[in-house]
Amino acid sequence: MNPAMLHVALFDLGDTLMRAQNDWPPILERADRALTETLATAGLPLNADRFHQELTQTLQRYYQERDRLQIETTIFSVVRELLLQTGQPMPPDAVIYQALRARYTITQQNWQLEDDTLPSLQALRQKGLRLGIVSNAGDHQDVLDLAEQFGIAPLFDLILTSAACGFRKPHPRIFERALAHWNISPGQAVMVGDRLDTDIAGAQNSGITAIWLTRRAKIPAVIAPAPDARVATLAELVNIL
Repeated sequence: MNPAMLHVALFDLGDTLMRAQNDWPPILERADRALTETLATAGLPLNADRFHQELTQTLQRYYQERDRLQIETTIFSVVRELLLQTGQPMPPDAVIYQALRARYTITQQNWQLEDDTLPSLQALRQKGLRLGIVSNAGDHQDVLDLAEQFGIAPLFDLILTSAACGFRKPHPRIFERALAHWNISPGQAVMVGDRLDTDIAGAQNSGITAIWLTRRAKIPAVIAPAPDARVATLAELVNIL
C-alpha cells in the first residue's frame, strides 16, 4: 500500500464506525413487534402474534439467502411479499415505510458511535482523502438516518448500501459502484472493515487494498483471506494512511 496514491478511504459501518450496545435478539424482537403493530394500527386485519412469528421466520430465511447469493432484496420488499403471501389487503407503500421506520427507530437506539470515529474521519479528511461508506444493509434510509444521527454524514462523499445497489459485499459490483462515484482505479482506494469474508475478501477481489479493523472482529483460528494490513482502532488507521 502506497499512501501517496490513495484518493479514497471506504468504510464498513456496523462494528467498524459504530458498535452495538446490547445483544441483538431482544432488540430485534421489539423492533419487529413495532413493525407489526404499526401495520395493525393502519387498519390491516392481521393477527399480530401470528404475523410477527411469520415475519421473524421470513426474515431469518431472507438473511441466509441474501448472504448466500450476495444479492440484496430490501426489507421493504420482504414485508410487502409477506403481506401478499398471507392474504392481507395491500396497503399503500407509505404504510409499509411507516412500519419500517417504527422498526428502525428501535434498532437505531442500540447503535453507538465509536469514540474515535469522528476525530479519525476528520483527520483523514484533513489529509486530503475522500471518504465513503459501503454497507451491507436491507434499508438504505436506515443507514442514512444513522449517519445523520451520529453527525458523520457531512464527512462522506458517498453512502452506498446494498439496499441501494442490489448487491452485497463481497460481490464486486458494490465495490465497482463505489469506485465509479469518484471515477478512480482500485489502486487509489482502501477499504476498512471488521469482516474478513465481506469487507476484506470483497475489496481484495476487486483490487482494493483491504485493512482489517479487529477491535469488534470475530478472530478465526485461521485468518483468511489475509488482510493487507490490520489495525485495532481507527486512530491507528490515521497513522498508516
